[in-house]
Parts: sequence; C-alpha cells; structure tokens
Amino acid sequence: MGVNNDYYKETLKFWSNLSDDQKALLDRAIVKRHFRRGEKLHGGSEKCSGLFLIESGQVRAYIISENGKEITLYRLFDRDVCIFSASCIMRNITFDIFIEAEKDTEAYLIPIHVFDKLLKESLAVQIFANELMASRFSEVMWVMEQVVFMSLDKRLAIFLLEQSNIEGTDNIVITHEKIANHLGTAREVVTRMLKYFQNEGMVSLNRGSIDITNRNKLERLTMYG
Repeated sequence: MGVNNDYYKETLKFWSNLSDDQKALLDRAIVKRHFRRGEKLHGGSEKCSGLFLIESGQVRAYIISENGKEITLYRLFDRDVCIFSASCIMRNITFDIFIEAEKDTEAYLIPIHVFDKLLKESLAVQIFANELMASRFSEVMWVMEQVVFMSLDKRLAIFLLEQSNIEGTDNIVITHEKIANHLGTAREVVTRMLKYFQNEGMVSLNRGSIDITNRNKLERLTMYG
C-alpha cells in the first residue's frame, strides 16, 4: 500500500476497537495524498472526499458568503483530523465548507464509503466522529463569537498574535487580502486598521509582510473592545 501504517493507526483512536475485517478494509482503502499550498482538499458542495488525517502541513476550513467574502472557521496542523471533509454523511450539516492547504501538506485519506461503513458498524468510530465534531464546532463558535461581539481591531490583534505563534516569528509573511479572507472583511478595511496599528507602534508594515514591533501593546488590545 505504501503508507506509514503506524502513523494513521496511532492517529485513529478507534483502531484497536475495529474487527480484523474492518482493519483489513481500512488498510486496503486508505491512501496518502499530497497537496500544494493553495490547493483545495475539499470544495464545498462537491462530492464528499472522505476523512483526512493531516500528517504534516497546515490547512484551513472556511465558508464563503453570498457576496463572496471568506471567513476562516478553524485551521488544522500536524496530526489533526479533518471531519468536515466527510460532512455529507453528517446529519444536519447543511452549509458548504471549503478546505484548502495553507502550506504544502501530506495527508491520509479514508474514502467516504469506507468511513461511512465503519461509522455505521462501530460504536468506537461513532464516538470518535462525535468528539471531533464537538471540537470543531467549539472552534467555529469561537470564531462566531469574535465576529458578533468583538471589534475588528481586537479580532485583527488576535489574528496577528495567533499567526505569529503558528509561524514562531514576529515577522508574518502574509498579504492584507489573505488576512481579510481569514476575518471575513474587506482588504481595504484591514489595510486601514493595520496602518492604525503601525501609527500606534504595534506593527511595522512591509511589502508582503508584517512585523510585530510591540507585542505587549498588541496583547493589551486583545483584552478590550
């Protein structure tokens, strides 16, 4: 099969509870996929892909409004599992979710028909799926809380600090357009707010990147607004 069995068996908490036949089915069906930065793992209302297990890389899940604005719901990293790429077999999931690679990503894919079969046959798989769904919805609710109750300057400060933590540096290589896509707003609004941050000495704006110059001040901003 040419995949790292130990990796996906460790990632799938329900593996030890499967029957020998179910393990054999999963072993035969699972495939390794490579996605380049910007490539979609799952495209909204199109046919379900299946369950993705992220070995390495970074992906984001987002929705698109009627007027074409994007907003990021959550992001996934090494050893995370993407449940919404199998959303067609989840009851009451009626909105389209898009999933794309933010960095070159290696992932294992359990095809949808195999995951659906295991889901119907195994209580352990059902518990696994429910726990994943609850975790993802918790992340989605955090995003919705920000959108509804927080001012944009606070949301932007939170995003910049999170992005800095993800990259492990205060130099964030990202465009204003991409930030707008994450936050569900217009690029012009992000640009104006970033210029305000720069005037206040919190960041320094460069072509294609942003430097955090006063982390303490940016962190204080996240506590208000």
